[in-house]
Amino acid sequence: MTGRTTLLDGGTGRELMRLGAPFRQPEWSALALIEAPEYVTKVHRRFIDAGAEVITTNSYAVVPFHIGAQRFDRDGLALAELAGSLARAAADGAPHPVRVAGSLPPVCGSYRPDLFDPAIARQVLKVLIEALGPYVNIWLSETLSSEAEMALASEILEGDERPWWVSYTLIDEPIRVPGAHLRSGEPVASAVVHAARRGADAVLFNCCQPEVIGEAVAAARQALHAELGAAGDGVLVGAYANAFAPQPPTARANDSLSELRNDLGPTEYLRWVRQWLDNGAEIVGGCCGVGPEHIAAMRDALRNDSKRSGDRH
Repeated sequence: MTGRTTLLDGGTGRELMRLGAPFRQPEWSALALIEAPEYVTKVHRRFIDAGAEVITTNSYAVVPFHIGAQRFDRDGLALAELAGSLARAAADGAPHPVRVAGSLPPVCGSYRPDLFDPAIARQVLKVLIEALGPYVNIWLSETLSSEAEMALASEILEGDERPWWVSYTLIDEPIRVPGAHLRSGEPVASAVVHAARRGADAVLFNCCQPEVIGEAVAAARQALHAELGAAGDGVLVGAYANAFAPQPPTARANDSLSELRNDLGPTEYLRWVRQWLDNGAEIVGGCCGVGPEHIAAMRDALRNDSKRSGDRH
């Protein structure tokens, strides 16, 4: 864990729940925006205090899938604007430099590439981008299950000069075809190269088991170098796993309250983070169930490793 590593925040939804914010299905993390936005600010500040250098807007659930089509048509723009402004205010008030990543989720249902509808997704993403635009430093297309979801985001963001990060979610359970795969079944190697060719400044893996991420990070770094040479070497690679039990192929993220694993405390999670960094990751953080205490453990480890590296030189 040496060199310059960017530290992300952790999972907003479960941290809202842990703090006692309004939280239920199907609204998930969007309910706090609607009923008690002060809790969203608390979560951002907790992750910043833990050392996060990038915080993510609480816009993941501001989609018809979670809040309903009628409410999205009426309030979606305002709710996404609120998510952006809360993150921006927290970042601007931080004791260290913090960037804001605008969360652009899989609109038609997480983990389910078969439900992807480009026409619906396009309209929803345009609303989110319009609302979040004034507040974000980075665009984060996260928890994408397929290259089609990535390609649509690249089309809509074309011409925007801010960094664009693409984060894919992986199959948790091993499949017969060797190697790491997106939930669509597409291989990681081609998915990351296609994202880079479409302008992604970073390719990450999130909302899946930490056990499957190490292989994906290594495959991403190797494919980027092999296919794109120096240009591929300039694309950042990162990871932020969840703390859920493995999800079956029919699962949809947030369709129910998944149980959290009891073997992924800060120390255990840090061991996986070290593996990702050894395999070439430069951006690390956490997804669902990974809290400020996990981020603080990563911060401390990164600082200690940096200090030891400096002492040697």
